[in-house]
Amino acid sequence: MQFNPPLLRGTLLRRYKRFLADVELDNGDHITIHCPNTGAMTGCAEPGSEVWMSVSDNPKRKYAYTWELTHTQDGAWICVNTNRANALVAEAIEQGVITSLADYASVQREVKYEENSRVDFYLSQHPKRPDAYVEVKSVTLFDPEQSTTANGFFPDAVSTRGHKHLNALMAVAQRGSRAALVYAVLHSQIQSVAAAVHIDAKYAELVAQARAVGVEVIPVFFSISALEIKARAPHL
Repeated sequence: MQFNPPLLRGTLLRRYKRFLADVELDNGDHITIHCPNTGAMTGCAEPGSEVWMSVSDNPKRKYAYTWELTHTQDGAWICVNTNRANALVAEAIEQGVITSLADYASVQREVKYEENSRVDFYLSQHPKRPDAYVEVKSVTLFDPEQSTTANGFFPDAVSTRGHKHLNALMAVAQRGSRAALVYAVLHSQIQSVAAAVHIDAKYAELVAQARAVGVEVIPVFFSISALEIKARAPHL
């Protein structure tokens, strides 16, 4: 995914009210931008960090600028726009980068399935594999002190929505279809991912249960810059 038109750079002053942030542009102007991330954004929203924004020409929008990336003072690149995760995973699936999800002739988005939910992707018409239901989660929580086996975690706050999706995936797996949880890792310093038991113990328990009934957990790592975001290859 390339950013076109190019993103605009600024310096983060503060994030507040979850959906807003104040930014200083390179010319010294101060603007308020939209923050498309409802999570805690731990480590992603430190004042003084470099932020990169897209600009909309929609006259109906109250805030024309959208926060896309953070470039931290220690050099990490983070995609904080969680709305990008599904598009990035779709691109990776279509390009065959995620080999375990490759070769499906049909890729549908937002298909109704269990518990009155819509699954992010429904993959069908594979020559050898059953249809697959795929949920996508954006991973940006970097915490190397929390575990000896992982330095990235999901979620960054208690996620009842995440619980619901795991229960739905388990139901799918138990009736014989493929079910997959894809972690879109959108932080350049994260090298491995685990459930954040220290933040949401119930979510971590559900992930363990999901694995036990056959839900596949697939981390997909992305290279991030102010110009583009793309999946690193290959992924199993």
